[in-house]
Amino acid sequence: MKNKIISLILKLSFFFILTLQLNASEQAWGLAQDGNKIILIRHSLAPGGGDPAGFKIDDCKTQRNLSKKGINQSKKIGKLFKKNKVPIDQVLSSQWCRCKDTAKYAFGYYKEFTALNSTFQSPYNKNEGKQLKDLYRFVKKWDSNSKNLVLITHYSIITAVTNAVPSSGEIVITDKNFKVLGTIQTD
Repeated sequence: MKNKIISLILKLSFFFILTLQLNASEQAWGLAQDGNKIILIRHSLAPGGGDPAGFKIDDCKTQRNLSKKGINQSKKIGKLFKKNKVPIDQVLSSQWCRCKDTAKYAFGYYKEFTALNSTFQSPYNKNEGKQLKDLYRFVKKWDSNSKNLVLITHYSIITAVTNAVPSSGEIVITDKNFKVLGTIQTD
């Protein structure tokens, strides 16, 4: 009897948590549908951390890249944006291949924006201050036309502007001051 009660409590707890997550995602998609938001997306799954020593931004073979699961996650992101009818003004991406590939598989189009480049490791960590100034300046001047600005970047940039620590493929919805309004997991 005791085991049945514990099992029932666990099932109800799981259902409650799942319901909360679904409601939070629905609310976040509703915010995105309204437009005028900054939507930050951490690149999809690219196993490992950082990049190999001596990697080159213009040579994907030298970088950490999306796995097959990461490619599928990117495609799922694009489908979710279409399904939820999220209006998009622009899609901007870091110059790292895993970000550009996330943008390509999710949206089919993007522009590179150096302010979104990773600042995780040397020598790029020295660029953080300038990149953040460039990002803040761009967003301040951005005219939404009631649409959203999609920024595909790295956790180092997202964390620097929002204090959020997103997982791979996570969507962070903010206002123009980078105040987090909602998040959506896509794994």
